[in-house]
Amino acid sequence: MAQRLALQRLLSLPARSPLASHGRTFGTSAGRRSTFNVQDGSDFQDRVVNSPKPVVVDFHAQWCGPCKILGPRLEKLVAKQEGKVLMAKVDIDDHTDLAIEYEVSAVPTVLAMKNGDVVDKFVGIKDEDQLEAFLKKLIGA
Repeated sequence: MAQRLALQRLLSLPARSPLASHGRTFGTSAGRRSTFNVQDGSDFQDRVVNSPKPVVVDFHAQWCGPCKILGPRLEKLVAKQEGKVLMAKVDIDDHTDLAIEYEVSAVPTVLAMKNGDVVDKFVGIKDEDQLEAFLKKLIGA
């Protein structure tokens, strides 16, 4: 009887995660929602080419050292734009067709797209000031 009562009490408690007792929660930030990984060609068409917002497209590779520096730097600056621009990440090893279509010959290559058209592009790593200028030009700020 005591076991059954204890079990009923336990089951009636609100669900808590182990981290809830430490005051930590997991959620998605605005920056995470504005950055996404391209899944395939139709996803690229839907979320990049047909996007009503300007999109920064980061062509990268897992094995690329400069990509590991540029990617987070660019994500941070895109997040600061508060939804005015999106960032699509394209792994060239997974999406060779897109890399060929957009004439990516080295990584990192970053395209600025507006209304489905490439309006600007750079290859290689950039510092934060250069990236901010690139984004402002794309947004029109």
